[in-house]
Amino acid sequence: MKDRGIRKFLAVLAGLAVIYFGTTGRSPEEGRGISGGLVVLALLASLLVWYLTRPGGDAAK
Repeated sequence: MKDRGIRKFLAVLAGLAVIYFGTTGRSPEEGRGISGGLVVLALLASLLVWYLTRPGGDAAK
């Protein structure tokens, strides 16, 4: 159960990092909003982290 909390934390952190780095560095003319593509990219990053941090069952045997 402890692994699940760490996985959730890392997945949320990855999504927030994508949103943060996607919004910083934009010029003022582009606005400060979050685009739909950036949200999709953050969701994909979160899912990738969730998938890559899954516990491996075969290594313990």
